[in-house]
Amino acid sequence: MPKEKQAQQLRHIEDKLRKLIQRHTEVQQRLMRAQEQVKQLEGLLDERDEQIKNFQNQENIVKIVDAIAGNTANSTELKLKLNEYIREIDKCIAYLQD
Repeated sequence: MPKEKQAQQLRHIEDKLRKLIQRHTEVQQRLMRAQEQVKQLEGLLDERDEQIKNFQNQENIVKIVDAIAGNTANSTELKLKLNEYIREIDKCIAYLQD
């Protein structure tokens, strides 16, 4: 085989190798971006789960307040005070999440 043909084949192989390396690098970068997005979405999901728990707790507190209010003469004042506490707790939770 003439040297020129061997050199041409070698250049062809080198070009293919460069393209493969470039493609591999691009795929690795896409994978890293996808992994970062997964982590971000998992964090968002955890945050949403926490919000749902907070809403459920707040709903339970409101039910308790309603039950107590039905048995108390001063129910309006009690509801207002408990709602104030709930808002204050929600503010604290929001502050801690930041």
